[in-house]
Amino acid sequence: MILQLQIKMNPKLYVRDPESTELGRNIIRLGIELISEMGFEEFTFKKLANKIGATEASIYRYFENKHRLLTYITTWFWTWMEYQLIFHTNNVSDCKTKINSIVNLLTFQEKDEFSLEHIDKSNLHKIVVSEGDKSYLTKHVTEDNAAMLFKPYKDLCHRIAQIFLEYNPTYKYPHSLASTLMETAHHQIFFMNNLPRMTDFGAMKDPKQLTLFLLHIVFSALDDTKME
Repeated sequence: MILQLQIKMNPKLYVRDPESTELGRNIIRLGIELISEMGFEEFTFKKLANKIGATEASIYRYFENKHRLLTYITTWFWTWMEYQLIFHTNNVSDCKTKINSIVNLLTFQEKDEFSLEHIDKSNLHKIVVSEGDKSYLTKHVTEDNAAMLFKPYKDLCHRIAQIFLEYNPTYKYPHSLASTLMETAHHQIFFMNNLPRMTDFGAMKDPKQLTLFLLHIVFSALDDTKME
């Protein structure tokens, strides 16, 4: 079953809602394609405009700069991930099964039940892995956080933390473990594909082995405190 997905984004992320026009949707679609292809540093609105067949000025009518566009698409990704997590865990009572779903989602091993024509989620995942932390590792992170630009990222972290507490209500660091899991999943995928000696999965490039490693981290932490 494929479900149509409509995500309402924080209006502070854009000047004009890109979902409201064909040009806006093309900015998102081809922006993801170009950033995935050339990297965020090399990406410019001028290159995007040439790709679309529009003017650079027309893109600025939707996003004030390329960093805002990056934050928009990474925020979309985290919102979509939370939808996925809710879908895969909503009617599941076993906490261990829920945690397995979390890790499979973070390593991109879970089946995607949602469709959106102009979002290439595979390319978007590559961007989040290699460029995602650039959306908040900035001098203006406090201001952006006050504008609630990172709320979907924090909401997903909180939802994962709550599942950890379902598994072990006495665990003291559920949010720290959740954010560590989210970031570690992406760092290890990046290392596996680009700096293989930084992982134990570089030679095989097998995300299933990474999944097992992340499950080991999570259950080692959660089960250890159960024994105290």
